[in-house]
Amino acid sequence: MRNVLIFGASGHGSVVLDILERSEEFQPVGFVDSFIKKGTEKNGYRVLGSEFDLLHILEKHNVYGGIVAVGDNWVRRRLVRLIQRLAPGFVFINAIHPSAILGRNVVLGQGNVVMPGVIVNSNASIGDHCILNTRCSMGHDGVMSSYSSLAPGVCCGGNLFLGTGTVISLGSKIIENITIGPWSLVGAGSLVLNDIPEKVVAFGSPARVVRSRALGEHYLAGKPRKNALTGHLDETV
Repeated sequence: MRNVLIFGASGHGSVVLDILERSEEFQPVGFVDSFIKKGTEKNGYRVLGSEFDLLHILEKHNVYGGIVAVGDNWVRRRLVRLIQRLAPGFVFINAIHPSAILGRNVVLGQGNVVMPGVIVNSNASIGDHCILNTRCSMGHDGVMSSYSSLAPGVCCGGNLFLGTGTVISLGSKIIENITIGPWSLVGAGSLVLNDIPEKVVAFGSPARVVRSRALGEHYLAGKPRKNALTGHLDETV
């Protein structure tokens, strides 16, 4: 078993931990988190330090690689880039729950989280650092570009194209042959019948564009966390 780190000790990090504990390939050794005090215990594992302690942590714990467990697509991308600067060549692993079903000829990049009950159908392609949340489905020949995410219960038809950083929220449904542009967000419970351009918010049944969307705009429930080292929101990532 290879020792791995989880970047992010929040609720999403707990889900990723649960997946990795079921793995026969990886052994979690702890969390890396700038927002929680070093030494804090989460689910039986300690926060080993912040991203800026990474080189020391890698050496001390004989770490093979790890995964970024941050739900927000924009923040996750920033954190991945920070890790790459601090530890060039760092290995990002995939966390795939054993109940997930990956079809024939599915292509999977690195750093992805595939949660319980997920179905990815044949010939689909998943980029890097994507999240496929509980019981969502990706249709055949679909493409998820890097840093995009499907929330729990999302159902996607075949030949879907999701641009970089796209957010598909809880329980949404997307018919076949749809393109959704980079960094757009589809609201919870929507039915997508037509293409959606980049950097917009769309929702409803059928889904309609309601406004533009700024890069990095916060969208998850709750407030952004404060960095334990600097006191600023989201400072290190």
